[in-house]
Order: sequence, then C-alpha cells, then structure tokens
Amino acid sequence: MEATASLRRARISTRKVRIILNAIRNEPVDVALSQLRLTNKKAARMVYKILASAVANANVRFGTAEPSKLFISKAYADEGPTLRRFRPRAMGRATRINKRTSHITVTVSLDD
Repeated sequence: MEATASLRRARISTRKVRIILNAIRNEPVDVALSQLRLTNKKAARMVYKILASAVANANVRFGTAEPSKLFISKAYADEGPTLRRFRPRAMGRATRINKRTSHITVTVSLDD
C-alpha cells in the first residue's frame, strides 16, 4: 500500500535535489521529516512539503495518521524542461544560461 506526492517543474537543479533525496530514502517518515526540518538547503524545504503531502495522501488512502508507521519507499528527481536564457559576453558574443527544473516524486509505504 503506497501513497505518492510529486512536484513538477520545480525551479531547482536535479543534482541539488538528489543530494537530499539520497539522504532520506528508505528512512521512517518521522525521522526523515526531522532531518529535513534541520537541513539548511532550498531542496530540503521543497522535499519536506512533498513528504508532508505524501503522508496526508496516505492518511486519506488507508487511514494511517501516524508517520511512525510509514517509511519512504521511493524518492527520486527527474529532469524537467530547461529554461534557456542568454547573457551578453565580450566581442558581441552571447552565451547560454540553462535554468534547470526538476520533477520530484516521493512515495511512502506502510511499514510491515
């Protein structure tokens, strides 16, 4: 029994989000929430909200209100569309600036 929450087109690079997701994967939800609350990164704030949403979805699906009974079974970040901007450089040239986005997904399951 699983419940999923996702955030699409988050304006943060996938590399930065994967650092946070690797730290909380296969952890109990209550431990992961406390880790994310104390982590000083933009990605941690995003993942905290997604994880809280997944816990709320689990509460609706199987009536489990306690995060201590849940664990993070899947947590991954895929690359979203890239915003391409240009910056003027010397001698009339222009270089491309890639503003990357991510699709973040977190799935929680009941602990057996």
